[in-house]
Amino acid sequence: MTELNRALTGAAEKGIISAHQVRDLEDYLADRGFSFGPAVSDARADLRDDALEAQAAEDSEQPRFLRGFHDILITIGVVVVLIGLWGLGGPLATLPVMLVLAEILVRRQRLALPSVVLTVALVHWIATTSLYFVGEQMDAWKPLTFSLAYFSAFPIPLGLFYLRYRVPLALAGLVLSVALIGIFAVLIAFEQSLGFDLANGDRFMLIPITSLVGAFSVFAVAMRYDVSDPQRLTARSDTAFWLHLAAAPALLYSLMGLVFLSEGGVWWDGQAGSGQAVAAILIVVAFMLVGLVIDRRAFVTSGLLSLGGAIWTVLGKTGASLDSYVFIAFAIVGVTVLFIGIFWQRLRRMVIDLLPETMTARLHAAP
Repeated sequence: MTELNRALTGAAEKGIISAHQVRDLEDYLADRGFSFGPAVSDARADLRDDALEAQAAEDSEQPRFLRGFHDILITIGVVVVLIGLWGLGGPLATLPVMLVLAEILVRRQRLALPSVVLTVALVHWIATTSLYFVGEQMDAWKPLTFSLAYFSAFPIPLGLFYLRYRVPLALAGLVLSVALIGIFAVLIAFEQSLGFDLANGDRFMLIPITSLVGAFSVFAVAMRYDVSDPQRLTARSDTAFWLHLAAAPALLYSLMGLVFLSEGGVWWDGQAGSGQAVAAILIVVAFMLVGLVIDRRAFVTSGLLSLGGAIWTVLGKTGASLDSYVFIAFAIVGVTVLFIGIFWQRLRRMVIDLLPETMTARLHAAP
């Protein structure tokens, strides 16, 4: 292998160009008379291509919340200190320490994993404090009213935390909390304006429909951050990662609610029909295709439970014994995960090639 070969391979390993582009460049230069030294055997070429494929798959979705064992060591200390203070003094003693640690570890040192842990700690603090203030009204208020009041406590602290420390997870939490508030506000408006109880009768279907609209809103925001950073080099990509992580299961189970609640029964109670199970499988497959197109694995992992449940239902209708179809369902889900994981980049190229360039131009490039 010549210096040019090594340079191209090294560029691919660093993520400057993709493995697919390395092969295209080599073919292009070879056609124009550039020598690449002794020919590489097919076996060695396959090994090199597989290594570049693995590197491309590893680099395609890397949220920056772990940069070394130093982050892990500091994070262990943060978790232990906060747990101890919470046990000794509760929320009032913990909040000042969280903010001091955020000033040192996030604002000054820009440590990745501690910033995520401190954001999660803030979310826990908000959740506990909000429940303390509205918990007494749990029996007096309707569930939707209680939920609206409970989640209304989240946006302002998360927004201030993000403005101060610029943690992508805090911004994602802010967007998600606003979406939840919007969902509960719309449902309450339905009840008050139309004069019925959503918990009773066929109108219960308004809940998954409204949830689906809210989940699509979060997904739209996530895609806005994704297309603004197609190379995934900035914190916008991390924000999109966390938003997709929330949007994928929200979208999935809102759709599942429409499928199962429309005819009664859910797959985990054994009452779902084969048609519903097939519909669930088709939804999961559609989500996997979406995940391949936008290069986000959250859309694959979010559907695994539903895929297993749907396969369980289909096998159960065949009269197979319980000890047989449980393990068959596990095996099918496992093979699906391994197949998609191993061939992620190749499958993604196949899907991307079927789409118009106007749609794929602003997405993360397929190697």
